[in-house]
Amino acid sequence: MDRMVITGGNRLCGEVRVSGAKNSALPILASTILGGGECVLTNVPRVVDVLTMGKLLSIFGAEVSHEGNRAVVKTDVIDSTEAPYDLVKTMRASVLTLGPLVARWGKAKVSLPGGCAIGSRPVNLHLAGLAKLGADISLEHGYITAKAKRLKGARIYCDTPTVTGTENLMMAASLAEGTTVLENAAKEPEIIDLADFLIRRGARIEGAGTDDITIEGVRELRGGDHEVIPDRIEAGTYLAAGAITGGDVTITHCRPAHLESVLMKLSEAGADVRIEKERVRVMTPERLRGIDIKTLTYPGFPTDMQAQMVALMCLAEGTSVVTETVFESRFMHVEELRRMGADIRVEGNRLVVTGRQSLTGAPVMASDLRASAGLIIAGLAADGTTEVQRVYHLDRGYERIEEKLRGLGAKIERRSAEIAALS
Repeated sequence: MDRMVITGGNRLCGEVRVSGAKNSALPILASTILGGGECVLTNVPRVVDVLTMGKLLSIFGAEVSHEGNRAVVKTDVIDSTEAPYDLVKTMRASVLTLGPLVARWGKAKVSLPGGCAIGSRPVNLHLAGLAKLGADISLEHGYITAKAKRLKGARIYCDTPTVTGTENLMMAASLAEGTTVLENAAKEPEIIDLADFLIRRGARIEGAGTDDITIEGVRELRGGDHEVIPDRIEAGTYLAAGAITGGDVTITHCRPAHLESVLMKLSEAGADVRIEKERVRVMTPERLRGIDIKTLTYPGFPTDMQAQMVALMCLAEGTSVVTETVFESRFMHVEELRRMGADIRVEGNRLVVTGRQSLTGAPVMASDLRASAGLIIAGLAADGTTEVQRVYHLDRGYERIEEKLRGLGAKIERRSAEIAALS
């Protein structure tokens, strides 16, 4: 099993290009099921989750090819409507195929999803919404089965804004008969990106990015070309990496508007933030000051940046309070940061972080994708060597992270278990 070995202490400086958004590419790939023709996607990140979604589409019978950051998908013929456990257990986003399959092919059988261990993320809102659209839903032997001759438009209220739920229902409603209104919908940029792709293929969608999304169903969607938006979480991660080292880092090919809450908090902590059209430069003093952060649904501070900012606050001057409101079990990185000397106290759904002058390198274990990034960020500023194990979590969502960090001056390398045993 691979691990990342980091020697801390280098000040990060330079430019890094942001890759396409994993959380946008996944629903867009799933949505290709909704129509025939050829879909050509560019700026697609080559990360494990994206490749897994490609494998899943291939199992359904789609023709899928990847070349660099370009993916071509043809779904004129589907041989199977079952998403097997062996694939779904590794990637929660597999559930995004449920809505498109039942909408176009009248049936779907999808294993209950797995993915990162960051608390309960039930799919009940997906299922309740599909039932409102007329699907017959059943749960048996760990699988969700959905059937419908043709879905029918409905007014659906989401008890809580759910990103994948909004995406699943928006895709399903695109082929439903009549009008669907999704109330209290999630507003993330990735939802707007999906809607833009669907509209380009003939869907009729209004209001994506607002609380209420209206979808007028059509009979079929055609193929289409689309460029995936930049990954706002990857962008924030590199800015945090630069900030913890007192660095001067510029991210390019990004959308600063999608990073507003992160940039505001970095500025509040004492960083000099300079924004251009598709670039953000963050210059950081030797030591930041502690701030309070509360994760919220978009446009609030993203839960996917919580672990990275906790690492940053471990070395900030003063005390910080970080409140997690989105997931109930997203503090598993805390014990690992404590192994590095961090002073963190857990109080229910919040962390009280007292900044230290330094952290010390240590062997640490990643529990999920964003915790992995948080531990790497901490290692970049720690004294000595940090080894982050279970980096397969990183590979699910970050494209060539070690190469990009080395380009900024970090001393980081990937080692296999065999090399580590001999060293």
